[in-house]
Amino acid sequence: MIDRPLRSAVVVGMSALMTMGAAPAPLSPAPQGNLARDGEVSVAACGEVGITLRQPVRPVPAPPPPRPQVRLPAPAPGTPVPGAQEVVVSGSRIRREPTNSPTPLITVTGEQLQSTGQSGVVDYLATAPALSNSVVPGQPPQPDTERYPDATPNPVRRVAHAPVSTFSIDVDTAGYSNVRRFIDEGRAPPQDAVRVEELINYFDYGYDRPTAASQPFAITTVVAASPWSPGRQIVHVGLQGYELPAGERRPLNLTFMVDVSGSMQSPDKLALAQQAMNLIIDRLRPEDRVAVTYYASAVGTAVGPTPGDQKLKLRCAVAALDAGGSTAGAQGMVNAYQQAEAAFGADKVNRILMFTDGDFNVGVTDNQRLEDYVAAKRGTGIYLSVYGFGRGNYQDERMQTIAQAGNGTAAYVDDLNEARRLFGPMFDRGAFPIADDVKIQVEFNPARVAEYRLIGYETRLLNEADFNNDRVDAGEVGSGASVTALYEITPVGGPSQMPERRYDQNRLGVSGGDPTGEVGFVQVRYKLPGERDSRLIQRVVSNSGLPAGSTQPPENTRWALAVAAFGQKLRGDPWISADYGWDQVLEQAQGARGEDPYGDRAEFVQLVRGAAGLPARAAP
Repeated sequence: MIDRPLRSAVVVGMSALMTMGAAPAPLSPAPQGNLARDGEVSVAACGEVGITLRQPVRPVPAPPPPRPQVRLPAPAPGTPVPGAQEVVVSGSRIRREPTNSPTPLITVTGEQLQSTGQSGVVDYLATAPALSNSVVPGQPPQPDTERYPDATPNPVRRVAHAPVSTFSIDVDTAGYSNVRRFIDEGRAPPQDAVRVEELINYFDYGYDRPTAASQPFAITTVVAASPWSPGRQIVHVGLQGYELPAGERRPLNLTFMVDVSGSMQSPDKLALAQQAMNLIIDRLRPEDRVAVTYYASAVGTAVGPTPGDQKLKLRCAVAALDAGGSTAGAQGMVNAYQQAEAAFGADKVNRILMFTDGDFNVGVTDNQRLEDYVAAKRGTGIYLSVYGFGRGNYQDERMQTIAQAGNGTAAYVDDLNEARRLFGPMFDRGAFPIADDVKIQVEFNPARVAEYRLIGYETRLLNEADFNNDRVDAGEVGSGASVTALYEITPVGGPSQMPERRYDQNRLGVSGGDPTGEVGFVQVRYKLPGERDSRLIQRVVSNSGLPAGSTQPPENTRWALAVAAFGQKLRGDPWISADYGWDQVLEQAQGARGEDPYGDRAEFVQLVRGAAGLPARAAP
């Protein structure tokens, strides 16, 4: 961690180095006259607002069209299907589940349809996603250059010697949608792509909500039996953020930083990013400001800071973006910060939104230098969030580094539905901060707990001393967002995962103490936006977290356990019992689906089924 004065020097040096030979693009002129506030993007309409379209206008896509109908022979009515079968059609995975029903159940990318049972033919719908690294007949396949940060699963800790666990919160969800992309393609994700905390935090758990912005968090804790490790327990810690009323949401000063290099040409990259930006434009208020910048071989500004009610002008600027050339990401970063600074306000939310596959190949490409630059800019009050697109050359490691340094979120957009999820009403969770530098610390009671391990958060760990040090950076939480963390613990006297030591002073405790007493102690430290000094809230963890009169943990805990088991099995973590298989994960999820108004949990159940049939990775 670099002190702020040194970081300022890094900014000056980086800015000078990145901008040598390239003058910053000028801001677009302020709108003149009575311009249309919104409307259909066309060459003529965009010309009236000062934006020249150099290519035919891509229409804003409607909801995905009906999927093509495919016909495959089906078993005769009443004939059981001998084991799950899988068919691949145009890149889509279709799974036929075992059943004794006369109409076999067909699962297609999350949808369940029944066969017609007529003429021995099954009618169903399949989707054929456009893959940027797909094999074209007669051409060699494009190399897979995706990169992920190393995340070795957390080890088991002995409470007698390391009773305190400290980490920075993480509300990112990139890991979940990226894992979904791999499974939908019929491939096992790389182990480092599976960040279990991001899978868990993809879902809403309905925690109790705080009532005031001055104390923006409410803590929920539950202790439950571990479903995959008999004799052990799970400590479930939930942190729910305060949801800002509309009248308390500060004006937005946003800068779109768009990668328009050649690697972004495929439909799942720039075209999808343009759809995402239009979803954001839909939500803008008159007091908001947005600039649209781009970078490829060179950098530029499609439109400077523009009022949020000038939606047509912003849509035209987005429509004018076209992909081609190499990727001078660092220069693009400098230009984006210049635009953010032009409309900066201490009373605003100043944020850069980066849309990219992360593949920088010109200029400064070193992750450490980029991290230092973004971290220094964070000190000026301009934060940076990263949205990843595409496959084949997706640079997750770089995007995680940049987002964490910029006090922003990192998400992966695999399709239009995910874009709608991220940039619809949930966009407020990333756009309007309620707390900065949020850290969690859990201290375990050695009289009750012999061992523990934190599930996930491998890239967010902090030293114990970092918790009280307000100069140590940590994560940001937005309006209404929640954070979930799970610990697996071994009660004193339980099945230890560590061998006994020779000397008495080094051995585990032997007394469990009061069975209704404290298991641990949770502390959350945070700063209100704009404040330098942190605040503290605390909560005791005990075995009293179960509903009254029930021995079963609440539904949200059971769901979190299902997602955690899914992620750990995908990674091949050594802590999951060998006989806890995909059937057990599926049963755990099915028993905790509860109300599912948006179908997120139903989709997860299908992912579990898909993961169960994945072939082993055949190549590194």
